[in-house]
Amino acid sequence: MSHGPQPQPGILEIELYESGASSVAGIDNVIKLSSNENPWGPSDKAIEAMAQAARSLHRYPSTDHASLRKAIGEVHKLDPARIICGVGSDEVLTWIAQGYAGPGDEIIVTEHGFSMYPIIAHGVGATPVEVAERDRVVDVDAILAAVTERTRVVFIANPANPTATMVGEAELARLAAALPPEVVLVLDGAYAEFVDGFDGGAGLVDRFPGAVMTRTFSKIYGLGGLRIGWGYASEEIIGVLNRLRAPFNLSTAQLMAAEAAVRDRAHVKRSRSENERLREWLAHALAEHGVPSDTSSTNFVLARFGDAAEANACDAYLKQEGVIVRKVAGYKLPHCLRITVGDEAGCRRVAHLVGQFKAKGRGATGHG
Repeated sequence: MSHGPQPQPGILEIELYESGASSVAGIDNVIKLSSNENPWGPSDKAIEAMAQAARSLHRYPSTDHASLRKAIGEVHKLDPARIICGVGSDEVLTWIAQGYAGPGDEIIVTEHGFSMYPIIAHGVGATPVEVAERDRVVDVDAILAAVTERTRVVFIANPANPTATMVGEAELARLAAALPPEVVLVLDGAYAEFVDGFDGGAGLVDRFPGAVMTRTFSKIYGLGGLRIGWGYASEEIIGVLNRLRAPFNLSTAQLMAAEAAVRDRAHVKRSRSENERLREWLAHALAEHGVPSDTSSTNFVLARFGDAAEANACDAYLKQEGVIVRKVAGYKLPHCLRITVGDEAGCRRVAHLVGQFKAKGRGATGHG
């Protein structure tokens, strides 16, 4: 055993995060449907703000993010003093774990929950406790049954990645009301904007002082390459998180682009309606080819195949045809492929190829 410096407990337990692939060897012009990106890109106003920011790169950015927090507050009708901004929502999630959990504590995650949650738990030396879901939906009763005196944080993505399913507000309120007062309930709303009229959990945060909502600019706003997220919580929790936040954690370019993006409601509305239209079409087309999926509340569908072998074979077939989707065996869904809702051409291409694959499979096994 090495006698050199030893890392903190839990760090060597971390399984490194794997992002969606973006290239296939030997194939140009791939269709990337693996990372839930907005195929229509960012708002033109965000791009203009980025260009404007380039002129002041020699200046340090704002440390209090007041202008961006004000914009988020106005758009979502929230108190800017209770908003915190981070490098993607991942940074906000990390602060929550750092602020409220450590060695000997437990952090509850769900069976198919976002893979960053256990990574964050291990990073602070806490133990991630995995709770079963029911038919790929978060199960409130299973979470409550898993709570112990060591529980400090509960992470829930709603809508969820990679399942695309949602939990109703009444169920989440029941969970929030039943959790012990020392437990932080995290409502990760990375995909909240894809559900028309959904507040992402903001109302629950106002009702329950232990609840936190996180959001991101990486999905519907099309700013995944900039890494900007935010959180909303009680003043007490925000005060804790701000003590962990580095003063210059966001650049001027990030702040200006995000502010322009959040104020461009027309771009958000257009992205949401196009996503709804094409998501419905894609889910129906896949079902017609014998590949079902749960009703999606996100910008992707979780396509279910007969078994892991068929899902892997379909993934390989799509790759050789220049289409990249996401295998989700790491999320305990080895028989599924997560397929981002792309533009119209992308959706038609992937549906056509899945149909071809299924037709070949039936012929090969004598069922065609």
